[in-house]
Amino acid sequence: MTQPALKTQTSILEAESGIAQKARKQVADELAKSVAATYRLFIMTQGVHWNVQGPLFYSVHKLTEEQYTDMFEAIDDLAERIRALGLPAPQTVAELTTSVDLEEPEAGGELEGQIRALIAGNEQIALSMRDAVAAAEERNDVKTADLLTDRIGVHEENAWMLRAMIAS
Repeated sequence: MTQPALKTQTSILEAESGIAQKARKQVADELAKSVAATYRLFIMTQGVHWNVQGPLFYSVHKLTEEQYTDMFEAIDDLAERIRALGLPAPQTVAELTTSVDLEEPEAGGELEGQIRALIAGNEQIALSMRDAVAAAEERNDVKTADLLTDRIGVHEENAWMLRAMIAS
C-alpha cells in the first residue's frame, strides 16, 4: 500500500528527547503563547515603523526595522521549537491573537505614546517568557529554556533602547 505524499493534517510527532509527552505539551503551550505575543509585537512594531514621522523619523524608523526583523526570525525559531517537541505550532490568526493581551498603540497617535506601547509590549513579553523558562526548566527542557532566556535579553534590550529614545 502506498502512502499519500501529503498528509491532510498536522499531527503530534513522537520525539525521543527525554521529555515526557505531557511535559512536551506543557512546554509547547508556553512556547505558543510566546509565538503569539512576539507576532503581535512584531505587527505593532512594524506599524510604528511604517507610520513614524517627525524629528525622530530616521532613528525610530531604523530602530523599529531592526527590532521587527529580529522578531520575525524569532517567531520562526520559537515555532520550530514547538515542532521539534513534536507538537503543532500556532497556524491561524485566531491562535496568534487569542492568548495575547498586549495594549496596542493608538493608530495615528503621538509618537511617544506609540513608543511607550512598544516598551510595554517588550517588557510584558520578557516577563511572560520568564514564566515559560520556569516551565521548561521544571520539565528538564534546557533547549527551550535557553532559547527563551536569549529572547528575554532581546526584549529587555529593545525596551531599554526605546525608553532611551524618549527619555528627557
